[in-house]
Amino acid sequence: MDWSVVFNGVNLVALVAWLLLIGAPRWPALLSGILYLAIGGLCALYASMVISVLSGFIPAGNGGADFTTIEGIRAIFASDVGVVIGWTHYLAFDLFVGLWIARDADAKFFSRWVQAPILLATFLAGPLGLIIWLVIREPRARARGRFH
Repeated sequence: MDWSVVFNGVNLVALVAWLLLIGAPRWPALLSGILYLAIGGLCALYASMVISVLSGFIPAGNGGADFTTIEGIRAIFASDVGVVIGWTHYLAFDLFVGLWIARDADAKFFSRWVQAPILLATFLAGPLGLIIWLVIREPRARARGRFH
């Protein structure tokens, strides 16, 4: 298996989904496509790779997969399949968080100009974008809670 092809493929899926999430109109069909096709596809690929490694069908690291020790994790990530698995995990979860932020921001009437840098931060460094969003949304979320 050429893991660089898989790596490039998951990067392309995530990049296209992020560009659509940040720049395209938020049509329900588009958001569903990002959720089910991009995120769901990344999750399905991730799950199949993890199952393949755990079953021994795809070798990872020296002596198989060991998710219980730091040495075992290091050995897994020392292999191409381990890097692709880890990267796919990051891409899927960061995109899921970005989709949640976009939907939440739309529901709270934040402009797309406010959302764009937060979504970009989430794309580049997932937890950073999430904490920025949680801090920014808090006053508006509290205000809406008092009136609804």
